[in-house]
Amino acid sequence: MTAKSTISVSERLIEKLDRKEATIGIVGMGYVGQPLALRYSQLGYKVIGFDVDQRRVDRLNSGKSDIEHISDEAIQAANAGGMETTADVSRSPEADALILCVPTPLNKYREPDLSYVINTIDSFLPFLRVGQVVSLESTTYPGTTEEELLPRIASRSLDVGEEIFLVYSPEREDPGNANFTTSTIPKVVGGHSPVCLEVGKALYGHAIDHVVPVSSTRVAEMTKLLENIHRAVNIGLVNEMKIVADRMGIDIFEVIDAAATKPFGFTAYYPGPGLGGHCIPIDPFYLTWKAREFGLHTRFIELSGEINRAMPEYVVSKVASALNQRRKSLMGSKVLVLGIAYKKNVDDMRESPAVEVMELLRNSGAEVAYSDPHVPVFPKMREHKFDLTSVELSPNTLASFDAVVLTTDHESFDYEMIRAEAQLIIDSRGVYRLTAANIVKA
Repeated sequence: MTAKSTISVSERLIEKLDRKEATIGIVGMGYVGQPLALRYSQLGYKVIGFDVDQRRVDRLNSGKSDIEHISDEAIQAANAGGMETTADVSRSPEADALILCVPTPLNKYREPDLSYVINTIDSFLPFLRVGQVVSLESTTYPGTTEEELLPRIASRSLDVGEEIFLVYSPEREDPGNANFTTSTIPKVVGGHSPVCLEVGKALYGHAIDHVVPVSSTRVAEMTKLLENIHRAVNIGLVNEMKIVADRMGIDIFEVIDAAATKPFGFTAYYPGPGLGGHCIPIDPFYLTWKAREFGLHTRFIELSGEINRAMPEYVVSKVASALNQRRKSLMGSKVLVLGIAYKKNVDDMRESPAVEVMELLRNSGAEVAYSDPHVPVFPKMREHKFDLTSVELSPNTLASFDAVVLTTDHESFDYEMIRAEAQLIIDSRGVYRLTAANIVKA
């Protein structure tokens, strides 16, 4: 028997990944999938992107990006290197790796909605083959990979860990953050078995500068939740501190800046109009839901979630109070919302608290408009609907509104012009540290 005939399936796949002869399939070409696809393409791997949105497929294949911080040139370079995007899942056997980057939202009861993950794996099941690795990157509760993906893959009579390999590696994308890229953010990887882990390390080892292996998929899943719950809890704390400080006539931003001078034992978190993005507003509820299965009530995490969810209402109450002091009613007032992306300098609208602020204002009878250079037209969203386009800021435009609500602090805004021309500014981001008659901190 020759040495070649004794090589295992895993060794053959690892060798293929190491030689960059493997084809990488990225399932879900959104904010997580696209940067990952581009990274693998830059390294010389053949990349196939899978997406259910035919419009996105057509745009990407024509060399057009639908994400602001990813250039058309980057897509075109990847396409020239052989990347292609398709909605045809029957092409998945061409891929040696299938990396799942699909949404994991909450349902209306704030419970995990795994329908995207389950529907995706179910659609790919008939085409899974020996010698593939499946990696889930979507944020979810501990146990998802083993409880949902493993039995489905095993139902194909494929021996997981011997013939096909299963890993969980949570995404850590931070859109718009120029200090970190896909390759420089350390990657946590957990495998269903030790062999799966070795394959996972080979999958990500060339694309990511530093891979962090952990003992199981459950540890990797919990790691992602801890990262974002840590942030959510601390933002909840500082949001509550903001309300207390405001009632006492203290500027919470001045307090945070002063506290941040302590060189140990303190990390600065800043308050805002609520939590946004796909992870931080959602992840805590994945853990609290799963914890109930074990008879646990995660009071601390749930309390921070309640505080953060209440912040849009707090901002609107500050708008109403400020207008009332000027002998105006919120009903009938013209209100301009500045910045509707969930964070500054991006076009990402996922779970943006600014949208809830807009809805609360509209429900209170205000005439609502918005200005956001990153979002020229209000997008189609699952739970929110506005038929609006971004207002271009000018002195006359600003002066025409009864109130301007600053919800996302894009660097492209002319804050001096806004301060000089707006009748009333409700600042939920701490942009204005000065005291002025037309500025109200929220």
